[in-house]
Amino acid sequence: MARFGATINDYIALTKPNILSLLLVTTLGAMLVAAEGIPTFALVFWTMLGGTLAAGGANAINCFVDRDIDAVMRRTQHRATAAGRISPAAALTFGLSLSALAVGTLAWLVNPLAAGLALAGNLFYVLVYTCWLKRTTPQNIVIGGAAGAVPPLVGWAAVTGSLDPVAWLLFAIIFFWTPPHFWALALLKYKEYDSVSVPMLPVVAGEEVTRRQIVIYSALLALVALLPLAFGLGWVYALGSVVLNGLFLGKAIRLWRTKEPAHARDLFFFSLWYLAVIFAAAVADRLILA
Repeated sequence: MARFGATINDYIALTKPNILSLLLVTTLGAMLVAAEGIPTFALVFWTMLGGTLAAGGANAINCFVDRDIDAVMRRTQHRATAAGRISPAAALTFGLSLSALAVGTLAWLVNPLAAGLALAGNLFYVLVYTCWLKRTTPQNIVIGGAAGAVPPLVGWAAVTGSLDPVAWLLFAIIFFWTPPHFWALALLKYKEYDSVSVPMLPVVAGEEVTRRQIVIYSALLALVALLPLAFGLGWVYALGSVVLNGLFLGKAIRLWRTKEPAHARDLFFFSLWYLAVIFAAAVADRLILA
């Protein structure tokens, strides 16, 4: 019985629950902003279930593809595929099954656009990022960030059946957030990436270039995060965005100036809160000012 429970936990871990939960925050946030209120419970439930299955399936397939390098990197050696507790075939079957269930759930119980976006996001993450970009270019995170930015599009499409400029701006916020978020982590783990020949920016271009790029993308993020104000969001979002992006950019500049690993760690963990809170600010704006 204990072994069965451990196996279940291993399969759950393949979905990368920590990453998954942050993606779902952006999905739900986009739904609430699009609805300018509270959507029906059924719509929220099925959309979130479909999003969970989609992201979980993509992450499980990622674990299947990356099992060779995961077995070498200290940060990922514990993963069930890397440690041999789940076979490659089982992990791939699990990931494909979740992905298929996701598309079916969204197509049947939400709408075809939401299903199509989820499918496109999974294909981009698995085929373009995991199988191609990750091991071939230091721009892997920049281009691959598009996959992680799909969840708010799914949420928006679930509510409206279409995509308007605010939906694409929520996408853009995550797209420009992704490089400084992951490069901050890469600065801390670049030796591990180097050991498995993954060309993360600090490995290929060095730490100084990476810190400078973090500042540039943080500044671009701050600018993009203000654009929703031109499409109907108001002072509640404006206040949250200015404060959050001021802190984000300030931490990025501090990292560039001091070169301290502790400041890279601080930026990385702050970026997790940033994404959740800026979506919460957009939701609060819609609910308060609607």
